[in-house]
Amino acid sequence: MTRRTPTGAAVLQPETTKSITEAVLDELAEQGYGRLSMEAVAKRAGVGKSALYRRWPSKQDMVIAVVSEFSVPRAIDPDTGSLRGDLRETLDALLEWLNHPRFSRILPDLAAEMARNPELGAVVETMIGIPRRTRGAEILQRAIARGELPADLDLELALDVIAAPIYWRLSVRRGHLEPGYLDSLTGLLLRALGAASDT
Repeated sequence: MTRRTPTGAAVLQPETTKSITEAVLDELAEQGYGRLSMEAVAKRAGVGKSALYRRWPSKQDMVIAVVSEFSVPRAIDPDTGSLRGDLRETLDALLEWLNHPRFSRILPDLAAEMARNPELGAVVETMIGIPRRTRGAEILQRAIARGELPADLDLELALDVIAAPIYWRLSVRRGHLEPGYLDSLTGLLLRALGAASDT
């Protein structure tokens, strides 16, 4: 007996999903979360709205899924064998994420929307914040195991300290990073975290 090829909701074409994902990021960067619409995303992607609803039940679900897929893999978990090396690679990845042409416009708008919408904020924290911070915590835990950081290090505070300078400079001050900034920041972070050696 010949099996019938699934149609409709049973088939989610990867190339269509990629087109929609790119359209969501473009619309978010240009319009912001509040003005983004399913209609505009569908039009930009060249699909019907039904293609969106087959993948996500709502605008919020669609945006969170797309931003999560974009953001979480960019939280790398380097294992260079030293805290200095791991921190430096982490800062490079953080800079690339925050400096991305589209995401650099998306993040400030999304952060403002989260302040107005606690439900959205909670979902963003669950889908993006926690996974990214988990990878960062693994770097610090390995450094503790190697004896490079104190065993009683406050991991949550340490993660805030690592991410804050670049976020503040790029997303809040809208400034630029001069040559050597990341190297200087790495040394400062090692001292702030109480590393056994900053060399």
